[in-house]
Amino acid sequence: MQANVDKRREEIVKACRTLYQKMNFKEITIKEISEFTSFSRPSIYNYFATKESIFLEIFREEYSYWCDDMDSILSSNEKLGVDGFSKKIALTLEKRPTLLKLLSMNLYDLEENCTLEDLTLFKQEYKRALDTFEKLLATYFPQMSKSDKNKFIYTFFPFMFGLFPYANATQKQKEAMTAAGIKYPTKSVYDFVYQALVTLLNNWRGKNE
Repeated sequence: MQANVDKRREEIVKACRTLYQKMNFKEITIKEISEFTSFSRPSIYNYFATKESIFLEIFREEYSYWCDDMDSILSSNEKLGVDGFSKKIALTLEKRPTLLKLLSMNLYDLEENCTLEDLTLFKQEYKRALDTFEKLLATYFPQMSKSDKNKFIYTFFPFMFGLFPYANATQKQKEAMTAAGIKYPTKSVYDFVYQALVTLLNNWRGKNE
């Protein structure tokens, strides 16, 4: 029975993912999602209380995938320096455009309009991401204190909220910036993440040498 429920939830989430690749959050409705599934619009509410709950499940999955990639770094690399660590983390985030796109949304409204149960499941996966990233820092930079790791994490994680729009400006946004006299930084997600991590790590290392 639970297997059937999980399969139906997965179908709904997959349909929403497909729509999110070509539409924005506000444009996507439960009706739109139902047209990409075998369910009627009212039937979807048997599996997700709100549209936000569907997106939160996508969000949870994205954190899970990112954690798996970070775990793979830990299992495959005994040692990493600043450059190697920064490159590998940059690669994991380059693979997660949906995670970064969701982070660039209004997370406050998204979380406010879902059930407590769904939000708790999401926060558990978010905690796993925090814990895994801290484990990476502890493994590859063992001299880093608990306080320094916390400062590092709560500088880097908020930084990720702005990554998607900086690396994926629309043509309209680019034209507006040009008209406003702003030079658009033509950098990829990889470039931004690598540069940020190298800067943070070298700053920490410089203060502790």
